[in-house]
Amino acid sequence: MAKSKIVISGGNEKYIDLHIHTNYSDGSFTPAEVVDYAHRVGLSAIAITDHDIVDGIKEAIMRGNECGIEIVPGIELSAKGQIPLQEEIHILGYYIDWENKYFLDKLYLFREKRKKRAYQILKKLHDLKIKITLKDVLRFVKKGSIGRLHFAKALAEKGYVKNTKEAFDRYLGNMKSAYVAKFNWQPEEIIRFILEAKGLPVLAHPLCEGISEEFLGKLAKAGLVGIEIYHSRHKNSAIDGLKKMATKYNLLFTGGSDCHGQVGVRSPLMGTMKIPYSVLDELKKYKNGNNGGKI
Repeated sequence: MAKSKIVISGGNEKYIDLHIHTNYSDGSFTPAEVVDYAHRVGLSAIAITDHDIVDGIKEAIMRGNECGIEIVPGIELSAKGQIPLQEEIHILGYYIDWENKYFLDKLYLFREKRKKRAYQILKKLHDLKIKITLKDVLRFVKKGSIGRLHFAKALAEKGYVKNTKEAFDRYLGNMKSAYVAKFNWQPEEIIRFILEAKGLPVLAHPLCEGISEEFLGKLAKAGLVGIEIYHSRHKNSAIDGLKKMATKYNLLFTGGSDCHGQVGVRSPLMGTMKIPYSVLDELKKYKNGNNGGKI
């Protein structure tokens, strides 16, 4: 089935957000709170795309059924990027079979790799005479796996930095003194993994990663279905070039805010982007056309 081009339009459209995190990864809202907020800002459909974990999907679906918000089951996974432009890229998986045992077992192994990385970060901080414990960090891990943001919050709470941004700038950011590279699969492996889970692999926020056309072609050949054209950090001036690249490789356009809930005093990103429901319609058409069934 051919993948068609989508453009953002005005009018009396229904709107969506296909990139949202809950407190099962690095968001601040519970899945139910995410759905409630989506309802409050007038969205018709959202995708739950936590990092490396799908445990928040069931709660979101249940709450969505109660308040009339359509939930797209999703995930966001990290893969090795193109050297030397970036260390990693992120790939979203939509309409995954999120209850499949093989899929869940592989995600568990992925999270265990991240846990090992957490101990390595902790050791580097101790070598820098920063006295925080794993318990200090785990206070900020409500559910799911531990990440750099949790360390950043612990550093801020203990007074080693003023805020999480400073924690990344001084210690946790790429190639900083307490930085430890995350274990990542090759992008082709991630794409195949999502396809095996009956999902649709989509490249997340490519303008933020500086994706080259050659690299995008490689991902398309491996089975990539779409690109997150619309993202809260994508400048409008650069989107047209991304659309041309996507069209060249016959890739779907998708979009999402990458909302992590309430971050400091800043309002949640959810609802700030007007992404029409027609974007989701195209994803559904592609899914149904390739699996012979209905979502």
